[in-house]
Amino acid sequence: MGGDDPHIHVESTVVRRSAAVRDLMASAFGLAADLPSLVRTGCGLRVPYAMTSPRPDSVTCLACREHAETEHLRFADEVERLGGMPGSTITPAQAKLAADKHRDLARRFSGADE
Repeated sequence: MGGDDPHIHVESTVVRRSAAVRDLMASAFGLAADLPSLVRTGCGLRVPYAMTSPRPDSVTCLACREHAETEHLRFADEVERLGGMPGSTITPAQAKLAADKHRDLARRFSGADE
């Protein structure tokens, strides 16, 4: 890919952001893995990690915004469903709180606030 793409994208795994996983590993085990130089985006491109963001107000690629909206809604439904299952490690109230957070992110990626 050339360096002429001016857009800010989201990683294809926007819900499981690598930086968050990296921070968790660093705090839990004292390990800090290198960030990838190129990542797959929600629109299917491979771009430098520095050209991605998990924040709705920073993402300028419309296809990536749509991807992030869809992924956050899907994850919200999954969390809510799992929170209500017998033996779940989180309560239904905790699951609803997490699901509401992801639905809010989905709404912000959709541009509903603009």
